[in-house]
Amino acid sequence: MTAQRVWKPVKAVKGNAEIEQLRLKLASFNERIEELENQHPEAAEIDALKGSALALARQIDEIRCSNAEDLTDLLTN
Repeated sequence: MTAQRVWKPVKAVKGNAEIEQLRLKLASFNERIEELENQHPEAAEIDALKGSALALARQIDEIRCSNAEDLTDLLTN
C-alpha cells in the first residue's frame, strides 16, 4: 500500500490585507522622509518619521512571523 498525502483545506492567510495596508503606509513614510532629507537634512521631524517607519516595519514582521507559525502548524498537524 502506498502512502497518500491528505490535503487540508487552507483558509486565507490572515493579515495579508493588514500587511498591504502597513506596507503602503511605510512607503508613504519613506517618501516623506526622503523629501524632508532633501529639503532640510537636519530637521527633527525626520527622526520622528524614521521611528514611525521602524515601528511599522516591526508590525509587518510580527504579522509575517505569525502567519509563518500558522502555516507551520498547518503542515505539522
